[in-house]
Amino acid sequence: MKITDVTALEKIAVQVRKGIIEEVYSAKSGHPGGSLSCADILTVLYFNQMNIDEEKPNDPNRDRLVLSKGHASPALYSVLAEKGYFDKENLKTFRKIGSNLQGHPDMNKVPGVDMTTGSLGQGLSAAVGMAIASKMNKAGCKIYCLLGDGEIEEGQIWEAAMAASKNKLDNLCVILDNNNLQIDGEIDKVGGMNNMTEKFLSFGFNVINIDGHNMHSIIDAITTAKQTKGKPSIIIAKTIKGKGVSFMENKAGWHGKAPSEEEYNMAMEELNAAMLS
Repeated sequence: MKITDVTALEKIAVQVRKGIIEEVYSAKSGHPGGSLSCADILTVLYFNQMNIDEEKPNDPNRDRLVLSKGHASPALYSVLAEKGYFDKENLKTFRKIGSNLQGHPDMNKVPGVDMTTGSLGQGLSAAVGMAIASKMNKAGCKIYCLLGDGEIEEGQIWEAAMAASKNKLDNLCVILDNNNLQIDGEIDKVGGMNNMTEKFLSFGFNVINIDGHNMHSIIDAITTAKQTKGKPSIIIAKTIKGKGVSFMENKAGWHGKAPSEEEYNMAMEELNAAMLS
């Protein structure tokens, strides 16, 4: 069921963030910062935009999402559980031996995961292949690919971008989680990655810049991308690493660190308060 009420979507995004914290705390490991930053984007995709059915996770005509930044698996698992692909209690098994919810998503083990990812830089290539296949078999599927901004330092991203443009993949929508932080610090200082709009324009993309935490903006941007013909689109979503948990926000140290019991309680208290606001 498509949810159009923005307030309802915002509440779902808070629930998704609670799931992220639950996972990483239960595992005592994981990547909360970049998972929290993309929670709003994934909420809009799964509850408002994508043609999917949790009762038919393998429907050949479904839209696909490739989480290229696979270390943000807590966000994907949480949104899938919220959507009803599996029981939310399973989130507590994240990264545990025997659990299907491993540190990086596995399409052979988790219902709703469309591509196994984890090696940064490779997801866009997979998404391009899916988009080409959808064109060839006239399936009409939309392919979404979520990238991290540190990830686009990988050369394979730009090879895939060339292929997407050459093949006029207007059924491909790339979303860049631009939280400006990677494990070693600010992206422009680590890899010199700046002028992202100009770079993607030069590769033949339709480029849309938005606030990645504004539900209206995310919905409008994806809608515009769907309507764009003859070229792939990229939505550069300006986000905040650790969004929703004040002491994690804009802190590179929360890229790959689990909260203590005290920090877990503080985070949950904030998120529960956000549900009531």
